[in-house]
Amino acid sequence: MPKLLKTNEKTIAKRIHLNVLVKYFITACYNLIITILRGMNDMAKPTYIIDQRLLELDAVTIAGKIRNKELTSEEITRTLIEHVKRVNGALNAVVEDRFEAAIEEAKEKDRNIDGIDFDQQPLYGVPISIKESFHVKGMKTTGGIVHRKDLIMTEDAEVVKRLKRAGAIIIAKTNTPSLCFCQETDNKLYGRTNNAWDPKRTAGGSSGGEAALIAVGGSPVGMSSDIGGSIRFPSHFNGVVGFKPGKFQVSTEGHFPDFSHPLQQRMSSIGPIGKSVQDVKQVYEIVAKHKQTKRLYEKMQIDILPNDNGYPLSNEIGEKLEEIYTFLSEDYETDWAIPPYFNDSTLLWQEIMSIDGAKEIKELAFNKDRVNLYKEYSKEKLTQKTDTHEYLTWALIGANLFKPTIKRVREIEAIIKRGDRILESHFKNRILILPVYHRTALKHGDLFKEIFSLKKTFLKYLPYITYANVWGLPSLTVPVGVDRNRLPYAIQLISTNGNEQALFAIGEKIEKHFGGYRRSTIYD
Repeated sequence: MPKLLKTNEKTIAKRIHLNVLVKYFITACYNLIITILRGMNDMAKPTYIIDQRLLELDAVTIAGKIRNKELTSEEITRTLIEHVKRVNGALNAVVEDRFEAAIEEAKEKDRNIDGIDFDQQPLYGVPISIKESFHVKGMKTTGGIVHRKDLIMTEDAEVVKRLKRAGAIIIAKTNTPSLCFCQETDNKLYGRTNNAWDPKRTAGGSSGGEAALIAVGGSPVGMSSDIGGSIRFPSHFNGVVGFKPGKFQVSTEGHFPDFSHPLQQRMSSIGPIGKSVQDVKQVYEIVAKHKQTKRLYEKMQIDILPNDNGYPLSNEIGEKLEEIYTFLSEDYETDWAIPPYFNDSTLLWQEIMSIDGAKEIKELAFNKDRVNLYKEYSKEKLTQKTDTHEYLTWALIGANLFKPTIKRVREIEAIIKRGDRILESHFKNRILILPVYHRTALKHGDLFKEIFSLKKTFLKYLPYITYANVWGLPSLTVPVGVDRNRLPYAIQLISTNGNEQALFAIGEKIEKHFGGYRRSTIYD
């Protein structure tokens, strides 16, 4: 009896094992068939073939091709949208899109192209992108803040209205740091944007999403803003062209956040980022409050900030400035010079940004009355589970620590008033060329550490950036080379209000000679 039982147990075990194998085989066959069918289905779906050449075109060229009927608005719009869909998962530049509406608008542009006054609509049918901080009707403006995630705007920002009247089609909004209050693009709502040339590096900020998207060819041009390098940092790190207008030249209506203190208002500018100097020139002429005057740029004095200026600078960028000096000295009176107030500007910038301890930004950041910033920062560092990014909280702590007294604010106002007169005369027939930052794009988080340190390292690293903000000067950023890691870098051209056309003219000369924009293909 025991022997028979043992035999039955073996038989049962074999049958169970056989059943398991059969079931496994059937399941494997089923999964294989499903995979094959799905593959056949995908093959049956029409695949949109992206014409890579279209991704290289700047906005002015696209507009010309649409005008001459060499290209339809629908074709370029679909091409950019498909490209964005493919690259944005890794890049994380676009945070909200209006792809379907944009395609319908492009079709309408194509239908109505005959009879269009292209002088009035110079961007007719051109798809563009917009920084998330600008109101676009029917889209969100969150500032990367979680409690604003469902706020949909009912009106366009003033610059958006102007761009639409000029014929542009908005395809998407792009990422920023929380409330645009940092030079690295990361927030708790949408996450981090990567550099267009290296996903391990920062895209800069606060217009990091805009610059990264344009750098990979996802948009030809877009609108951005700058109160502390927010156009120029991203342009420099991603290898695109950016223009920060001078004080009060472009309406800030419909930009979030806005600033109420006059000293902060004069530092904040709205301007374009694009693939070429001609692009940012075109867009600036559309959004500027006043018609631009022309000055004889041929008679401009060119000053270049010397490499031994007391602040850090990489050898590669320094050597490029020497090449630019040699190039420009053939046609212009050129000199190495440090402009008035250069060494004073970074501390002034920090103090102005810290007026009232950045109370307005703090109120926007936290959806509650009383906030202990140190507690919020510590909680986020320990758990990473709060709704406020540590970059924003730490910046607010810094603003409280560096908050100027009422007496000091009055002193700053007097310094600014006196300095404005001096610099207006100094830059009347002069352009200053200087670096944007001392090196190319840093690893994620390292730029923040360099700037937002209790050791006041911003005094060491930010002078190239803050000068144009404090004095409300227009600044054109032009890519001029790459470092040993193939990372791009740029230079700035700065002058005074009224000299914008001279900046563009000389900027185009530098762009043509030193290469300018080239598209990143690492995300393709």
